[in-house]
Amino acid sequence: MNDSAQGSGGRLDENIVQFGRVLRRAGLPVGPAAIVEAIRAVEVSGIASRDDFYWTLHAVLVKKREERAVFDEAFRLFWRSRQLVEKMLAMLSPAATKRPKEPPRAAASRVAQALFAEQNRERPPVEEVELDARLTVSGEEVLKTRDFAQMTAEELAAAERRLARLAMPLDTVPTRRFTAAPRGRIDARRTLRAAMRSGGRLVLPKFRQRRERHPPIVALVDISGSMSRYSRVLLHFLHALSARRRVHVFLFGTRLTNVTRSLRMKDPDAALAACSGAVADWSGGTRIAAALAAFNRDWSRRVLGEGAIVLLVTDGLEREGGEELAREADRLHRSCRRLIWLNPLLRFDGFEAKARGIRALLPHVDEFRAVHNLDAVADLVTALSGDGRRADPRRFREAAA
Repeated sequence: MNDSAQGSGGRLDENIVQFGRVLRRAGLPVGPAAIVEAIRAVEVSGIASRDDFYWTLHAVLVKKREERAVFDEAFRLFWRSRQLVEKMLAMLSPAATKRPKEPPRAAASRVAQALFAEQNRERPPVEEVELDARLTVSGEEVLKTRDFAQMTAEELAAAERRLARLAMPLDTVPTRRFTAAPRGRIDARRTLRAAMRSGGRLVLPKFRQRRERHPPIVALVDISGSMSRYSRVLLHFLHALSARRRVHVFLFGTRLTNVTRSLRMKDPDAALAACSGAVADWSGGTRIAAALAAFNRDWSRRVLGEGAIVLLVTDGLEREGGEELAREADRLHRSCRRLIWLNPLLRFDGFEAKARGIRALLPHVDEFRAVHNLDAVADLVTALSGDGRRADPRRFREAAA
């Protein structure tokens, strides 16, 4: 195997180096030492089949379980597109058979972007045209204000990356438990224990204060046809938020589905794929009242403790009666510390609360915010930190009265 690989002009080594670069651009921590080790492992183990080649590179380049989805998709796209494995197998083992095509994996978009970035860099340079951009708006500013529903696939990917880099809220609430502190209330128990160590000759007061922690965030996300584009982007934001604090996520269309465990996967593409596979009513109809009733009955006592903040992400276009929706919304409002309604319909300047579902929900929410672009999500983060201006829903209630 070594003689054949060396006789092929070192193309195998070069392609493994390029494959390592693709993995690094896709987010895997693959350095030069790992690539050299992968080349040596392939030379030592030999190539008897595509599976042998896959597992040899996998054993060297994949260090964590959550990295496997990215590696699988990168291996499938990189080696199949160039048909390099088949060529090497035909040269080294003519009796080997081709492996059947695999279905797309969770990290397909991220790996494809990393893979084709290399191809675009190899193209000949195009003559640049100088433009006077003094009176134009930068691409970054346009991306901040562009509606999620109007973004292209590339703009959505850029928006999702920006959401992952947002400074997450740092709000805290006091709990019932206490912790040691340099000042505050006198802790009699700790004071007596400290005095016993010195035989009672020296009594120094010890203090305590209430322990503070981030309140949990509970997101109820509408995935009906009118909300699906916004819901996918917000799930990326909730995935990034769940890495720093407790987040419970429920998706609803015609039924309520808890996807909290699926969203805890470290890889965002794998987490979103798991969420999509867990629900059967994505981009379907919507029954907001039934979903809130199921949450209040089955989940509210489990997840709405410790001053939880509820994010209700829906356009409020309910197909059923408004009385049941108002009753369930009132119960939800009484069970949490803050109820924030995120509605993409607020992107319209002439928005009025005329729909029956919107009028039923408005009296029971603390804040009424837009959620249609990156600036709106940044305002939400500021509001969760307690630093922003509260979006009072009373002006919409008064206009609808």
